[in-house]
This record gives sequence, C-alpha cells and structure tokens, in this order.
Amino acid sequence: MSTDVVDLRSFYASPLGHVARRFIGRAVLRLWDNVAGARLVGIGYAVPYLTLLRDGAERSLAFMPATQGVVNWSAGGRGSASALVDPLLLPLDDSSIDRVILAHAIEASESAEDLLAECWRVLAPGGRLMLIAPNRRGLWARIDATPFGHGRPFSRHQLEKLMRATMFSPEQWSEALYTPPLRSQSVLRSAAAWEKVGSGLGLPFAGVHVIDATKQFYRVAPAKNRRAFAWRQVLAPLPEAAPSAGLGASADAAQT
Repeated sequence: MSTDVVDLRSFYASPLGHVARRFIGRAVLRLWDNVAGARLVGIGYAVPYLTLLRDGAERSLAFMPATQGVVNWSAGGRGSASALVDPLLLPLDDSSIDRVILAHAIEASESAEDLLAECWRVLAPGGRLMLIAPNRRGLWARIDATPFGHGRPFSRHQLEKLMRATMFSPEQWSEALYTPPLRSQSVLRSAAAWEKVGSGLGLPFAGVHVIDATKQFYRVAPAKNRRAFAWRQVLAPLPEAAPSAGLGASADAAQT
C-alpha cells in the first residue's frame, strides 16, 4: 500500500526528512554526477531528488501513483511538472526517456517486476535507472514512523535478481541512512557521524539501497535442459490379414 502524498511531503519537511534527503541525495549525485541534456522522469515520490538534478536536465517530470496522490511540483518553470498516473501504464512513448528515478515506488508496487518492465519500455537505448529502495536489514524498514517503514523492503540479492529479470544491468551500488530513524535532537545532530562511520566500515544495516542500473539491449535466452533420449521397443498390433478367396476354397475342397 502506498504512503499518502501528504504524509510523504510532511516527512520531508521535518528535521528527520531533511536528514534523509541530505544523505540519499548525496548518494544520488555521486552516482549521477552529470545529467546535462537528459530527459528525466521520477516515479513515486521522487521530487526531493528530482530537485537536485533538474538544473542540468533538458526536462524533468514527476509521475506520482494514483494510490498515493499527487502534489504540485515545478521543474523550474511556471507550470506544473507533476502528474497523477498509473505507474504500470506510463503516458510515454517507447524509448522516449533518458533517465528514470524510482523513489517510494517499488516497495509499494503490487508488481515490482511489472513496474521495472514499464521503466525499461520508456527508457531509450542505454538509458539509466536510479532505484532507491528500503533495505530489509536496516532499521528504517523496521520502524513505520517514516515512509521507508511501509511496503516491502529488499535485500541486495533480491534487487539484483529483480533487475536482471527485467533486463537491467546494475552498474553502481550505494547505501545511505546509517543514522537511526529517531527524531531525537542528539541523534539528528550526530547524523553525519553515523553516516561517516557506517559508510566507511561498509556496515550492512543502511536504511536504503541506491542503485544505478543500465537498460540492457539484449537478453541471452537460457539454455534448455537436454533430456537423454533412450531407445525403447514399442509393440504395436499388426492389422489382421483378410482371408483369401482362393485359399478358402482349397481348404473346403480338402475337407470334402
């Protein structure tokens, strides 16, 4: 079930939400350091991260699921760049987008595989997907006081398997949100230290995965299992021969 868009907006307006946006945004910018001239689409509630990238992009769109709701978001112009959509039926042509960023989307989707397949459809050849997903081993997925505690969390192995099944090749991995998801002032003040220690040691309990993946052009078909063939004798009844008229007459003559 999707988190309501009002709750998402309220979370990112809170001090804890600022911490989340800061450290996830840092990972996003590290993986996508240059989006100049790109056609960029965010699916879910990706506006906190689209805002970081929109200055270099040719155009930016924020697509929000109908089950979540939509809020107005401007990509720097006068009009709104957000729309309410079905994420499994995006109003875009095939191969029309250069980059897609998923945030607060895959964990709430009824079919994560269908969602990624739709992203694959709209991405141009060589297009890239940024996937932000809650880590099932992290504290943020275990506490429902934040949006990352709702929906289905993922392990790294699950995401690798899911992306390869939908013809995406994971290129770069990052993690964020090592700080505990607590609103305590002392925890918020020490968030940078938590993040530095967690990322420096490569600890496994980060709050979210941040993955940069590339659209694959071709997928090698799996080899079919070859079954051993054994000759077996098959017994089939032969058709019964009709009695010959001449032979029947000879037999009658012999009897007489």
